[in-house]
Amino acid sequence: MVFRGRDADGTSGHLNPASNQADGGGSVRSRHAAAPGGKHRITDAPENFARGFASLGELALNGVQVSARATDLSTGRVLFSVDDHVSMPTASVGKVLLLIEVAARLNDAEFGLATMLERSSADAVSDSGVWQHLQIARLGVADLAALVGATSDNLATNVLIRTVGLHSVRARTEQLGLSRTALLDLVRDKRGPDDAPQLSVGSAKELTWLFTALARGEIVDAETSARVIGWLSLNTDLSLVASAFGLDPLAHRESDHGLLMVNKTGTTAGVRSEVGILRGPRAGVTYAVSMLFDDTQLMTRLAVLNGMRAVGEDLLGYVH
Repeated sequence: MVFRGRDADGTSGHLNPASNQADGGGSVRSRHAAAPGGKHRITDAPENFARGFASLGELALNGVQVSARATDLSTGRVLFSVDDHVSMPTASVGKVLLLIEVAARLNDAEFGLATMLERSSADAVSDSGVWQHLQIARLGVADLAALVGATSDNLATNVLIRTVGLHSVRARTEQLGLSRTALLDLVRDKRGPDDAPQLSVGSAKELTWLFTALARGEIVDAETSARVIGWLSLNTDLSLVASAFGLDPLAHRESDHGLLMVNKTGTTAGVRSEVGILRGPRAGVTYAVSMLFDDTQLMTRLAVLNGMRAVGEDLLGYVH
């Protein structure tokens, strides 16, 4: 069974990156609780994963906090894991939880695809996103979700959080059985002592489970999962793990050399995080990599980026 994403208007898109080989029945919570995991280990990994694992180990020895996990998309077999149970800062990765809540709400007639939302001065925030640079002050719910998926739009994120409520996002997250992954706050230009210290946190184990479940249509329902995958398929940030896949950052919803991918990245000072699904001619994988580091030296940041790309190269070798 394959899944299809949905475009901003809710129609079926062309993204079709993952097969579904069910791991048995049971609730979402029970499947998640049964997921395997481990610390500082490679589990029955092919030889081509040793390079990325060694790169992560080198970073860890140099003071970078690393959490990572990769699983086979069809079988759920753990390919490698590094402290995958640890809850790490994940920056904008937590916006996926917001998109899930928004997608689930679209089944409500009073909160449809075309519901118009208006930005306000209280929502204003800088950095990622394009809405802050546009003249139009009102956009539809699905358009805002597409902006979040495509450019991790901070202003669109804040308007959607204000509309659905952070408490609702948290309740949905708990309902899914996630205990180490959460969207903690609005996006803020500056975080004060009374604000959450991070936008979001997550464990690699929970994040890989979440994306696998989205691919299988198991998050809320098949329609909700497809909408979220569709929005994420628009993501233009291929600068981290996905930099190794050779895809067009601005257009990768169709198969390219047999590869299909969806991902969400998180970037802030001292944090680099990515979770995604990569499917190729030979196999599919779900992966999550998060790093926390001292961002005072450019060379440290570049070493982190190189380490994430090394993981991506191994993932590519596994699927292609």
